[in-house]
Amino acid sequence: MPDILEHLQRLGMSGYEAKAYVALVAAGRPVNGYEVAKRSGVPRSTVYETLGKLVARGAAYEVRGAADATDYLPLPPAALLDRMRREFDGSVAVLQTALPAVVAAPEGHLIHNLKDGEAMLARAEDVIAGARRDLFLSIWPQELRRLDARVREAAGRGAEVSVMSFGKVAEAPGGDLPGSVHEHRYSAPEAVLQDLGYRLIVVVGDRREAVVGGFGTDGSAWGVYTADPAVALMAAEYVRQDIALQILAERVGAAELDRLFATDPGLLRLLGRGRA
Repeated sequence: MPDILEHLQRLGMSGYEAKAYVALVAAGRPVNGYEVAKRSGVPRSTVYETLGKLVARGAAYEVRGAADATDYLPLPPAALLDRMRREFDGSVAVLQTALPAVVAAPEGHLIHNLKDGEAMLARAEDVIAGARRDLFLSIWPQELRRLDARVREAAGRGAEVSVMSFGKVAEAPGGDLPGSVHEHRYSAPEAVLQDLGYRLIVVVGDRREAVVGGFGTDGSAWGVYTADPAVALMAAEYVRQDIALQILAERVGAAELDRLFATDPGLLRLLGRGRA
């Protein structure tokens, strides 16, 4: 029940309206305001006002009961959801045209901190959802499981997907992850985690916005979102170069690549400790 009420409120109903509508649906017959209040927990002092709002939005209907009293019937849930979907889609269509017309030119490129892991993954989903041309991810399987569906949607839109995974990418019900997917074998994930102390995440959409952050082994998380194209480009280049290094290691062999780095101090310095 709490989930139903919460989602009805997300779709525009007040808390009392959601409770009253669910009570009407559960009754299975016309009921008066007193019974709705008793079934729903909506105060009797406001139940008729609440029912009036449901009637006004078309989610309920008034019918004549015994002794000309007013009873109420709900709009069937399937019809209500269809109506809400049409109204929502219509509003989105209007806003897609109207909102850009009133947007002021930004004084600077947006950048803000992300307070926790949930906020970081939610913002990463936004970046992925906005990608149309290309999408770069440097990620660990723990976070990739959350973003898997959004990555598939981006690929379905035609975005070119490039993924560097620090660990094995588990096959999802939808099959292998689309795009260019590489498992980081040259630098063992456990060595990287020991060296850094956290799981780094980089998500870049169309080289114009990015989320960069880390998930600590103690459950902590930190990160930033940026719409600065220069920063997003650097983040994309980080992923691209890491993928290129992985491909090179696969082609020439890790031992040969290690020998090359060991004999060239400049390359060894650029590679860095832990080769992350």
